[in-house]
Amino acid sequence: MRDVLDVHTHTLASGHAYNTIWEMARAAAQMGLELLGITDHAPQMPGSCHEFYFSNLKVLPRSIEGITVLHGAEVNIMDFEGRADLPDRLLSEMDVVIASLHTPCLDPGTRAENTRACIKAMENPCINIIGHPDDGRYPLDYEMLVSAAKEHRVLLEVNNNSLNPNGFRRNTAENDREMLRLCRKMGVPVILGSDAHVVTDIRNHEKAAALLRELDFPEELVVNRSTDELMKFINYGTK
Repeated sequence: MRDVLDVHTHTLASGHAYNTIWEMARAAAQMGLELLGITDHAPQMPGSCHEFYFSNLKVLPRSIEGITVLHGAEVNIMDFEGRADLPDRLLSEMDVVIASLHTPCLDPGTRAENTRACIKAMENPCINIIGHPDDGRYPLDYEMLVSAAKEHRVLLEVNNNSLNPNGFRRNTAENDREMLRLCRKMGVPVILGSDAHVVTDIRNHEKAAALLRELDFPEELVVNRSTDELMKFINYGTK
């Protein structure tokens, strides 16, 4: 499968990652990627940066080390109404926004509550991707999730880091299989994300790609194959 982009990556600004933006871009360029998204954790993640960091992303160049760099954030879904921890006035200025459920920011609720949180987040036009919707600590109704993703043109992520057997998320492979079967049935695109917190994990989609092969998932429903395909789902170039 052609794989030319990675939009879920973190830098030192996230508080628990280990490289600078320039180091991440250089590594991505050396790997032959066409596009890199920098999506640092939003302020309510412990140890992450202030809102000012995200308001100042505009000072960064669009190309670093010869690779297109998207300015973005991984926001935290803060309640079961899908509210994020950055205001829409900032999110609307970003190229790409991932919204995720994280235990330091929202305790898991019921299946209905968790599903509502994700769907309400999708209703925000500033949000482009639901991050790691496979975490079994937050049970989801995947039929409702995939249907909402189709309605709101939001990408669902297959998070490679989730599939690490040493990781802390639960039942991820089983949940990804269910979600991917529904995505194939409904024709809903997905995006592979490395969730890299260090340069050596950029475009590490190995486990996610293996799961797609296992399920014979259609390549045309994987946006990593084309930067042009990704642009149909994000904010880049619309501001």
